[in-house]
Amino acid sequence: MSVKTKNKKKNYLFMILRGLLVVIGGAITAYGLESVLIPNNVSDGGVTGLSIVGSQLTGVPLGLLIALLNIPFVFLGYKQIGKSFAVYSVIGIASLAVNTVLMHHVPTIIQGDTLLVTVVGGIIIGFGMGLALRNGGALDGIDMLAVLLSRKLPFGTSDLILFLNLFVFIVVSTVFGFQGAILSAIAYFIAAKVIHIVEEGLSGLKTFKIITSYPELMVETIRDRLGRGATYSIVQGGYSNEQFKEITCVINRLEESKMKEIINEVDPGAFVAISDITEVKGGSFKKQNIH
Repeated sequence: MSVKTKNKKKNYLFMILRGLLVVIGGAITAYGLESVLIPNNVSDGGVTGLSIVGSQLTGVPLGLLIALLNIPFVFLGYKQIGKSFAVYSVIGIASLAVNTVLMHHVPTIIQGDTLLVTVVGGIIIGFGMGLALRNGGALDGIDMLAVLLSRKLPFGTSDLILFLNLFVFIVVSTVFGFQGAILSAIAYFIAAKVIHIVEEGLSGLKTFKIITSYPELMVETIRDRLGRGATYSIVQGGYSNEQFKEITCVINRLEESKMKEIINEVDPGAFVAISDITEVKGGSFKKQNIH
């Protein structure tokens, strides 16, 4: 078996494993909703929160509403982030939708204690959503919309996620009351913190510094596959005194798994340094539409 064939087989196995973890993330999130939050009249944020409200008002199964309401956002993810992200997001959303139906009658593990409900529920759904995001998929379309709007408006992704969810919790208050909306917001805040721990941050930006034997191919692949530009810096090794082209590229966190995939495909032996950044201004931090 050739090295190319072995690498191809390894990539397929890696993709299957990622898909399985996204499915598990969706199942964990569904369990948190059905066993903790919903029985205690507490909702989630984003599209899932709107789906919960719609299900309570109309009697339509929650899983069906989650699947339908996320369709336009998955399309946005496909256009703005990439095909693999959209595919993994479809897998994750499908898992979430199906498991909310399967787990609809699971025993409620916490009843009545509002503080415990918000903390435990937020931790469970945050862990599930973070697991999905860490492996290249999203379980809620609000995050995709926030990423898109952040490129058009002078606001960060995290600010837009909070702003969009403000309207979601206003809608939640019409069904679960003001107290239910407050508890839902607290549970969502806790979930967001857990996502940050599991996925290393839902919003914000990351800088990749890459030293590779194939700098031109790496930059071209990043541009074609991720729609991001990159810059070169000439650096010199302190021991070897050899000169290299160091690639610098700024991406949002939802694109991190795709960037790592690209680097691994082009040059598995590349030196990569990843750092968090809080804000980017000026220049041309925009990306092309990709498919």
